[in-house]
Amino acid sequence: MAEAEREFGSEYLRWAKTHPAARYDLTSSGVPFFRLSELPVALEELELSGSGGYGHDPLLRAIAARYRVPRDCVVSAMGTSMANHLVYAALLQPGDEVLIEHPAYDPLPALARQLGITIRRFARRAEDGFRIDPDEVAQGITPKTRLIALTNLHNPSGALTDDDTLRRVGEIAREAGARVLVDEVYLDALFEPEPRTSFHLGETFVVTSSLTKVYGLNGLRCGWVFAEPALAERMWRLTELFLGHGAMAAELLSLKALENLGAIAARSRALLETNRDALNAFYRTRGDLEWTEHRFGTVSFPRLREGTAAPLCRLLQERYDTAVVDGAFFEMPEHFRIALGTDPQTFAEGLRRLGLALDDLAPS
Repeated sequence: MAEAEREFGSEYLRWAKTHPAARYDLTSSGVPFFRLSELPVALEELELSGSGGYGHDPLLRAIAARYRVPRDCVVSAMGTSMANHLVYAALLQPGDEVLIEHPAYDPLPALARQLGITIRRFARRAEDGFRIDPDEVAQGITPKTRLIALTNLHNPSGALTDDDTLRRVGEIAREAGARVLVDEVYLDALFEPEPRTSFHLGETFVVTSSLTKVYGLNGLRCGWVFAEPALAERMWRLTELFLGHGAMAAELLSLKALENLGAIAARSRALLETNRDALNAFYRTRGDLEWTEHRFGTVSFPRLREGTAAPLCRLLQERYDTAVVDGAFFEMPEHFRIALGTDPQTFAEGLRRLGLALDDLAPS
């Protein structure tokens, strides 16, 4: 593809970074930023340099211990987005195919387009609660499939995929000579005492995640990949092309955050559970929406019974100083995404204003 024709970037992320500010912003899929002043760290504990050329070893060991994976299977990355890029770049080349869920977080297909990878899709259907049907996955496999890419918890719906389903997807990938990428950046929102990861399901699985979304620590850019050692080494070699050393101060702060993650998680859990209850109560008042009861996670993806979400999003912005995400960014324009990652008072008022906008658009 000629450079002038090549697609660059992600339309959704461009919108997320540039859309007009709204007082009642229900678009951010992460919890509110955690303040540095709340992290128990002293200035003398930090350094500006000293990171290893292939990651800060104490941080990598702490990540490995938390998720119970071998240290040599952990690759550090600047957030989950860079982690996903590493996986694509290490496993795919032009002429290969990647099978991606639909609806999908826009950077997953956008990255494939940028790298010249052919994209195929498998459906996650709203009427089935956006669950993964392994038969749908199997139908999308071709001899050129080298990667199956999905999110768990699902973005944009928040649906959880159970281990039995993931095992079946792994078997399909193994038979095809492919791998399974599972972006688990929202999975810690289950707040399990021992966090799960599909990496334990076998070497077919490659997992990405970070401290960004669930903990409000996105400023640290602490992300990672779990991969079998030979593939992990390939990714470390890729980092030689764009990263000399990590940001030492951020790595030290990330290590301190991991040491105190219980308290940080408790803050996030209290906020998300309060907003979950408010969202489900709101849904029960709306006959103009199709929705699934929200159980966990930071996002929900209701569907309008009539029309598309674009007029609703415009009305919310212009009349009600409120924002949600148009489902068109996830290839489902009848839907819109509500993010629960804001303080409960703002969230409740945002829902009230959403209800008013829906009433304004109702047929007379």
